[in-house]
Amino acid sequence: MELTEQLNFDHEDRRDIYDYVEAHGDVRADQVRRALNLDPEAFGHHVTILRRDGYVRRDGNRLRVAYQEEDVEEHAAADVTFTIRAAQQRDLSGLIGVIREVAEEGTYIEAETVADLLDHEEVILRHNEVRSRMVFVACVDDEVVGWVHLDLPEMEKLAHTAVLTVGLLPTYRDHGIGTALLDRGVRWACEHGFEKLYNSVPATNEAAVDFLEAHGWETEAIREDHYHIDGEYVDEMMLATFLDC
Repeated sequence: MELTEQLNFDHEDRRDIYDYVEAHGDVRADQVRRALNLDPEAFGHHVTILRRDGYVRRDGNRLRVAYQEEDVEEHAAADVTFTIRAAQQRDLSGLIGVIREVAEEGTYIEAETVADLLDHEEVILRHNEVRSRMVFVACVDDEVVGWVHLDLPEMEKLAHTAVLTVGLLPTYRDHGIGTALLDRGVRWACEHGFEKLYNSVPATNEAAVDFLEAHGWETEAIREDHYHIDGEYVDEMMLATFLDC
């Protein structure tokens, strides 16, 4: 199932099963059945239909949403080899840790928001009728070292846009990993019909502004004194790029 695919269920119980699995990421089938108080035979039938229609996958007694598989990309720089792939539920704690470490630099407020949301929901990929998100991670020796996060609004008037955040642990900067992450996020957005991406950072985050501008992003607006950081008011810079796919 594509993250941009419209959800369409012809039975309320199937919608409830999908919603429960989607909200939990990876969950035991018997837990879903008990939580929804469904008859075992009816539950098995509904899960079979959901699997047939490409909404869920079953691995033993566990269910998860059947998101379309994304290619794993291998990269080799002069002194580091890394992969970029779609984030998986098992990456949750490592991903949150990386985002929080980057956010602790104090100049990436959107990253703090992403980390808080992931920590609260305990689910990485989402696709429901309100909001969806896609996350790719950069890994060195299978350890998460960076991410690119795409927040995908379901509102029709905003469905052509997405909010992108990207970050990388300081140790791994200047190896081309950040550029590869940004490129992966932009390509995914292009492949799925998005037309414009946004990213907002405090004006004090000069490295992020320079990085995005070097990749063709432009400042669309400045909100004066939008942040209060370390006792000082700081402007917010809203950057964007139109996708030429």
